[in-house]
Amino acid sequence: MTHDNQNRNSVTGAANPQSNQLDDNWTNDVLDLSQDYAMQTIAVRAGQHRSDEGEHSEAIYTTSSYVYQSAADAAAHFNGAKTGNVYSRHTNPTVRTFERRLAALEGGERAVATASGMGAILTMCLAYLKQGDHIVAAKQLFGSSVGLFNNFMGKFGVSVTYVDCFDNQAWEQAMQPNTRLLFCETPSNPLGQIADMKAIGDIAHAHGALFAVDNCFATPAIQRPLEFGADIVVHSATKYIDGQGRVLGGALVGSDELMQQAFVVVRSGGISLSPFNAWVFIKGLETLNLRMQAHCDNANKIAEFLQNHPNVEKVHFSGLKNHPMHELAKRQHHRQNCYGAIMGFEVKAVGNHTGQSAAWHVIDSTQMVSITNNLGDAKTTVTHPATTTHFRISAEARAEAGVTDALIRLSVGLEDVDDIIKDLARGLDSLS
Repeated sequence: MTHDNQNRNSVTGAANPQSNQLDDNWTNDVLDLSQDYAMQTIAVRAGQHRSDEGEHSEAIYTTSSYVYQSAADAAAHFNGAKTGNVYSRHTNPTVRTFERRLAALEGGERAVATASGMGAILTMCLAYLKQGDHIVAAKQLFGSSVGLFNNFMGKFGVSVTYVDCFDNQAWEQAMQPNTRLLFCETPSNPLGQIADMKAIGDIAHAHGALFAVDNCFATPAIQRPLEFGADIVVHSATKYIDGQGRVLGGALVGSDELMQQAFVVVRSGGISLSPFNAWVFIKGLETLNLRMQAHCDNANKIAEFLQNHPNVEKVHFSGLKNHPMHELAKRQHHRQNCYGAIMGFEVKAVGNHTGQSAAWHVIDSTQMVSITNNLGDAKTTVTHPATTTHFRISAEARAEAGVTDALIRLSVGLEDVDDIIKDLARGLDSLS
């Protein structure tokens, strides 16, 4: 392996618009992934290529286009005879570094970055579905995902059936001859429910369908869905991969064959990630493992506090031993005692407060916690899903997904855990 203090060659070796495959100048990373490196080392060093300048930190290539040596050289890049960058809607060195690092962390052959998490889900649909196809999706999904399936994919002749993510029999029963994609979040939004990835993947593959998992809440620091039979991993990098609520971005991870189909969609549709945002995500990946451990340590303590509070009806968090999916979560999460840091809790009806008013009272009583719909941030955030993230879906669909008026979603941050608990206790204690 080339040592860290040696320069790498080539600035422009990259992917052509036909294949997105790398030329020989880009086949050797700063980190040789054929070696047996630990995840934290991969998170810090994988995917980076150095130019002749010898930069130590990853560069931001803020350029829309690239210069060729001659007219013949330009023609060769466009017709695929020669590899290299053509246009940053297609390929960009900074974006490529992020894609390579994320793919290495997930254990995938390749990643394709997009402008947002929803952009990744749209890319998935456009790449793998056509008119007349059928999706089986979990009821427990982010509201915008449901809206995309119902309002847009339906308009183009793709149907969808929703099932409980934890009901393996329901997944099997929902399969149709034209089913092409099974899709779930695990842990789910906003209740943190756990899907049996191995069982669902087996169902999908037995019927010739693809299985995609949104790994936004756990991240590869906690689980790697490809190891449990998923074909595609979906990310909203906006969340934990950034970790500080700064920029938008998304990604798909999987085999080179599947990702090539996704790349063609991104290239043609312009669902491209900006180089600056990619650089922010590269820096976020460097600390992802460390941050997720701290997030999870805080979340475990807060879940115990909420479970023991007299004004909390129920806590939805798989890290609690009495959670019905606790053992499944333990099997699927490779980091011990880490179950993510997103949880839902339902507030009891106390005094004049019932349902929504009780939840809003707790939220409005906080002084430090941020009232916002984002999650996966260093700062703890809280929201009322029924009137924010899930308000666009019908009341019936919310009920089926378990999103009650009394439900609060909490994204546990990196503040001192006692301060987070004190802030939540203000509203919970004052209900009575």
